[in-house]
Amino acid sequence: MRNAFIDELVAAAETNENIALVVGDLGYGVVEPFAKRFPNRFFNAGVAEQNMMGLSAGLASEGFQVFAYSIANFPTFRCAEQIRNDVDYHNLPVTVVAVGGGLAYGNLGYSHHAVQDYALMRVMPNMLIAAPGDPMEVRACMRYLIANPQPSYLRLGKAGEPCMHSEVPEVSPGQWLSVREGDEARATYLTTGATLDLVNQLLVKNPSLRSLALKSMPLWGMKTKHSQTKQIEQFEQVITVEDHLMDGGFGSWLLEATTVRPELLARIKVKSLDAKVCGMVAKQSTMNAQGGLTEEQLCA
Repeated sequence: MRNAFIDELVAAAETNENIALVVGDLGYGVVEPFAKRFPNRFFNAGVAEQNMMGLSAGLASEGFQVFAYSIANFPTFRCAEQIRNDVDYHNLPVTVVAVGGGLAYGNLGYSHHAVQDYALMRVMPNMLIAAPGDPMEVRACMRYLIANPQPSYLRLGKAGEPCMHSEVPEVSPGQWLSVREGDEARATYLTTGATLDLVNQLLVKNPSLRSLALKSMPLWGMKTKHSQTKQIEQFEQVITVEDHLMDGGFGSWLLEATTVRPELLARIKVKSLDAKVCGMVAKQSTMNAQGGLTEEQLCA
C-alpha cells in the first residue's frame, strides 16, 4: 500500500505543482522518490507531529494540497487539536496519512497501534476517511483525493498487502465497492481497510460461504451516512469487519447511519477487535486472532 501511495503521489505531483509532502522524520525507503524529484515540496518536520500538522495547515492555506505522513497513531492522536482546529474546521486540503493501520506495527507495542483512529477522525465534520483494502484501492483513493482536495484521513497498511482488484476501481464516498458477488448474495461482508484480505481469504478457504458477497467501502465519513440505508436494504444480513475497536468504529458508524431506518438495524452484525488488544504486544496476526478476528468468530 505504501508503494502505491507514493507512486500515485509522484505521478500527480508531475502535473500539479501545488502538491506537497510533509513527514515526521520517517518514511525512509518509501518517500525518497518524491523527496528527490520535488525537493522544494518535501518537508521533514522532525519528530514534532503537532508542528507538522500546523505546518501542513499553513501550506494548505497558501494554496498547497498537502499530504502529512507518519506512522499509525502519531499523526492523529498526538496532534488531534491541530487536525480539528487548523485542518478540519478551516476545511483545508490536508490529507493525514497514517501508515500501519490497525495492529500492523503490533511488535512495536501499543504506542504504535491504530485501533481507535476511526473513532477520532470520523467525528470531524469535514473529514473524509479513506481506508483502502488493497494497493488498487489505494490508487483509487489517491486519485479521488487529488481530484477532490479536502480534509481527509488516509489509513494504509504497512506492507505486502495483496491486490484484490485486477485494475484500479472507481470509488466514491459512501459507496460500497464489489469485490466478490457471491452465488446468492442474500448476505454480504462489508470491510473497510486492510481486513479486506482477511475476509477474502476466509471466503476462498470455505466453500460453504460461497453464497456470501464481499464488499469494501474505501471512502466514508460523517457526510456519507445518508447513503447507507439503500445499500443495506439490498441484503438480509451485512457483516462488517474492521481492525479497530467496536466503539466508535466502522460498524458503529454503519449502525448510526441506520437509525433512520430502525427496521434495518437487526441486519447488521459487527466484527471488530476486542479492547484487550490495547495492552498487548505481538505480531499482527497473533493480535488479530486474540482480538477476535478469527475464522470462527467471523463465521459466527
